[in-house]
Amino acid sequence: MPRIFRARAGHVIAAAAAVPLVLSLALTGSAYAEPGAPPGPPADSSQAPDVKQHLERFQAIANANGRTRAAGTPGYDASRDYVAGELRRVGYQVTLQAFTFQAFRERTTAVMEEVSAGPKTYKSTPPDRSELGDFATATYSGSGDKRATAQGVDLVLPPGAQPNTSTSGCEKADFAKFTRGNIALLQRGTCTFADKARNAQAAGASGVIIFNEGQEGRTDTFTEPLDETGITIPVVGTSFAVGKDLASSKNKVVRLKTDTEALPATTHNVLAESRQGNADKVVMAGAHLDSVRAGPGINDNASGSAGLLEVALQMATTQPKNKVRFAWWGAEELGLIGSRYYVSNLPATERSKIKLYLNFDMIGSSNFAYKIYNGSSGPAGSAAIEQNFNRYFDSRNIPHVRTPLDGRSDYGPFMRVGIPVGGLFTGAEGIKTRQEQQMFGGTAGRPYDPCYHRSCDTTANISDTALNVNTGAIADAMQTYASSDNPPNRGAATTSEQTPTHE
Repeated sequence: MPRIFRARAGHVIAAAAAVPLVLSLALTGSAYAEPGAPPGPPADSSQAPDVKQHLERFQAIANANGRTRAAGTPGYDASRDYVAGELRRVGYQVTLQAFTFQAFRERTTAVMEEVSAGPKTYKSTPPDRSELGDFATATYSGSGDKRATAQGVDLVLPPGAQPNTSTSGCEKADFAKFTRGNIALLQRGTCTFADKARNAQAAGASGVIIFNEGQEGRTDTFTEPLDETGITIPVVGTSFAVGKDLASSKNKVVRLKTDTEALPATTHNVLAESRQGNADKVVMAGAHLDSVRAGPGINDNASGSAGLLEVALQMATTQPKNKVRFAWWGAEELGLIGSRYYVSNLPATERSKIKLYLNFDMIGSSNFAYKIYNGSSGPAGSAAIEQNFNRYFDSRNIPHVRTPLDGRSDYGPFMRVGIPVGGLFTGAEGIKTRQEQQMFGGTAGRPYDPCYHRSCDTTANISDTALNVNTGAIADAMQTYASSDNPPNRGAATTSEQTPTHE
């Protein structure tokens, strides 16, 4: 007998007459089931054991393949085949979209030392990120062994009260007084590490050190992927403390050594489409399937992948009014490569048929907060998507907060071409606030996901409560838009939708 979703109270599904069953994820549990959670009224959550079974399958795949599911590894290929096989089994049209990327690795351990007065050796973060060192090599960093003065560029010290206030290295003009051959000392902030490294290299920097910004939750060692090609000098990310120390004097000489390689490889996006529905109105949702090399990536992002997979499997028996398309992206952890490839290779006519894109990246963080993407900063229609998620959580008396559309996940390429976007998120390396502790339980002052991008991101790193609640929200949104006459404008448009401002 097919598994059945139950529609939330008062929710009318236009296609119900044509569908012998209505989607439900057995909405029977409490949203406050975990230790440390605040008291509150019972709230529906989708008790879907099959979602957890998908997570256990992804964990088993990682265990059998070097404890990783990173793009370009056998662990990713096995994850791809599992998802594709499940979707084909229930009748979806499944496409494996191949694309090439640069498979990156460090050949030897990086070195960072202060070699001027008061020499100091900094600790490198190990590849499995089992512990955070003082610095870590940026993915797609070039190689080299450089010894030069660390020169600060447009730093904000002390940091601003809010994150994303530093523009250090974001513009070529920042390097007007930069001494060629020096190592550029930059600060995390409003633009990408790739932008910073590219500008520094063009200004003649022999290496780049990018330290964290300094606000609560932005102090530990942090880095993100650079451009796949083009950066030939060493680039590392460090903690705020290391950067502040290096910035304390204009005469600190640093040795920076990286030994890396990036070789062409092929991987795939998994795309599944309903056989029914208006092909001129495509409702799309996605989650990235790859992990980082450091671990199995069960919260990041087997959680989103598993929730989306279970919703897709249960929607397979419905007859949607609009074409429904699901995507599992490859190489997200290397810079949204799979989703960028997909969007950039869509003909304009096909792109115009996508009425919205929903993204689910990390929906089971162990110290979770329920975060809904702030549609007011997205393309027109995005605010209505946010409102629909708000309505779902509000109807169950489940608290929720906004999270910015900062481009860090696979909605970014869709947003940049004007497609309405939205989605859910339970937090990564950021720090839970006291207010969020009162709203969601858990522990203030600790990361939402203490195992973010680390080897401990296993099935033990999952909140079943958050996973269940968010999977129910995914099911509700997909059924809503699959049966809508005019997706995504089911809710009333807001003024901010008409004149969106991007962050």
